[in-house]
Parts: sequence; C-alpha cells; structure tokens
Amino acid sequence: MQSNLVMFPNAEAAGKSTQTHERTATKYNSAEQQFIELLDTEDLDNKLDVEVAKVNEFERVLSMAIRAAYQNGYGDEQAHRFLQRILYRINRLKLFWYDDLRHYTNERSLYLHSCRDQIEAAWQEWEIAQIDVTALQQLDVKQALIERASVDLDPPLSEDSRYIQEEMTEAGYRHLLAIASFDGLVEGSRLSRILGGTANEVQCTLVRVLLEEYGNGRLSRKHSTFFAQMLAEFGMNTKPEGYFDLVPWEVIACGNHNFLVTERKRHFLRYSGGLTYFEVAGPAAYRNYLAAAQRLRLSEAAMGYWELHIREDERHGRWMLDDVALPLAEQYPNDAWELVLGYDQEKLMGDRAAKAVVRSIREYE
Repeated sequence: MQSNLVMFPNAEAAGKSTQTHERTATKYNSAEQQFIELLDTEDLDNKLDVEVAKVNEFERVLSMAIRAAYQNGYGDEQAHRFLQRILYRINRLKLFWYDDLRHYTNERSLYLHSCRDQIEAAWQEWEIAQIDVTALQQLDVKQALIERASVDLDPPLSEDSRYIQEEMTEAGYRHLLAIASFDGLVEGSRLSRILGGTANEVQCTLVRVLLEEYGNGRLSRKHSTFFAQMLAEFGMNTKPEGYFDLVPWEVIACGNHNFLVTERKRHFLRYSGGLTYFEVAGPAAYRNYLAAAQRLRLSEAAMGYWELHIREDERHGRWMLDDVALPLAEQYPNDAWELVLGYDQEKLMGDRAAKAVVRSIREYE
C-alpha cells in the first residue's frame, strides 16, 4: 500500500506530461496547416491584413518553437520538427517540381522570406555554437582536409552500421528507403544552384559531378531513377516527398542547410567543404545499406542505387578533394578555414541524421 502511494504521483505526473506533449503536438500541427494555407494564398503579401488572425497565431507558435528549440540546450524535438518542416516548405519553392504553376505564386514573398530568416538566424547560431570555429581558423587547411578525408573514406564500423548490416529486417529496409527518398528522388538539385558564374577548373569539376548525378542528361541513367526503381520493387510510392511525414527533423535540417549554403554565394567555400565530406563519406554508408540488402537476398533492382553510388561517389570524393577543396584553399588563403567548417558541419549534421534514421527504423520494427 505504501508503495502505491509513492508511485501514484509519478504516474500522475507521467500522465500530465503525456497530455502536455499531445497538446503541444496538436498546436504545432495546427500552426503548420495554417502556414500551408498562407503559402497557397494568392498574392500573400498584399493579403496579410485579411489573414491577420491566422498570421498572428502562426507567428505566436513560431516564436514559441524557436525558444523551445534553440534556447534550451539540445531543444525540444517537436519544436525542431515544426521549424525544419516550415523552413523546408519555404525553401522548396526554389526548385521547380513540375506541378501546378499556382503553387509558386508566393515564390518571392517578403513575408515568407522574413519567416525563413527568422528561423535560419536562430537555427544557424545554435548549429555553429556546436563547433569550435576559433580552432578551425588556426588549422593548416589543406592538411586538415586530407586527414579528414582519409579517415572518413573508410571509417570503423559503428554500432548503428553493424545493426543495419546484420540485424535490420526487410520491413526496416523499406522504412529506410521511405526516409531516404526525401533526398534520393531529387538529389543533385541543390548543387545546380551554385554552378553559374566564371568558368574555371573548380566550376567544371562541380559540373561533372552534377552531370553524373543527372545521368549525363539521360533520365534512365539519372541517380534518382535508380532510387525510384528500388521503391517500385517494393510497390512503394515513387513520388518525391511521398514519405515526408516519416522524415526525422535531423534529415530535413540537412536539406535546409544545403539550401542555405547554395543560396548564399558568400557560403561557397562552406558548401564546397560540405560537399567534399558528403562525396567522400557516402560510399561507406551505402556499403552498409548494400550489405543489408544482400543479406536479405533482395533483387538487383532493390539495391541498384547503392551499387551505383559506391562506384561513382568514390570517384566524386577524389574530385571534390583534389580538384575543388584543395584548389579553393589555395585561392582563398584567408578564408580557407570555411572549407573545414563546411566539412565538419556536414559531418556533424549527417551523423546526427543517420542516428535519427536508425532510431526511426528501430521504432518501426
């Protein structure tokens, strides 16, 4: 009896905590729906006074989420998810989706840009605080990049990697494909946004990377086509963003970060460093997925994307290091440390996203 009296307050507290969590989730979901309605409002900037109640409520929740996510240590998971989804809905307007042209009516909305800037300012300050920028500024940049690439090309097998290779079920593999389709069905699109400008060897190398991602202009050879074939093999949805609601905020954040550093040319070195890490480290991750598919005895179509990427990204990694990152370090000696910042940020955010994906798979299984 005494034990029950001790336990009851804890149970009551747990119940209240669950109710609070559910109320917060409902609030964020409602605010996201309000934002979607604002996105679809014809000539939004000139109708803000008409939608004042909706705008005020959305902005109230937005401010609450920014405080919860970025001013409280690691932050609240629901707040992170809400903010990254809102930011992505704004950022995706920078790409053309071959859909209803009316969806782009607010592409250059000043209000949407103000929402984007408000989220990005707080989020980027939070992200950069996790890296010792002063230490990076003291590095021998070329040596630092070479050493990092050497380690990340063939890293030791982590616990999560071993789980994927040895334990993940076919259901977990399908869940992995669903989450990975968020990037896999539109990959390379953000790279296209930094290719314009003066011609030189660095630019031409980046163009070569993009061309290979796009199958040299042949849809049948485009990397996203191979990803769609993996989905189709399981009868899954092959439409881009078809599984958006499954995607952890950590994965969406990687996409939003890429939108930021490709949209602002001042971050060109940072993006180039990040892409160097992405191409260098990609094959190691894809080998995990390929090993899982082979263990599960899946068809060639169900794993072809990984095989292609292992082969091509090993080459892309060498290109990015030797023909992009290192030449840029020589060209911009005073700012070259930003290449390492981009590299380390991409690794930090990528590792965080990978852990979130494995966590999601385990929960699904």
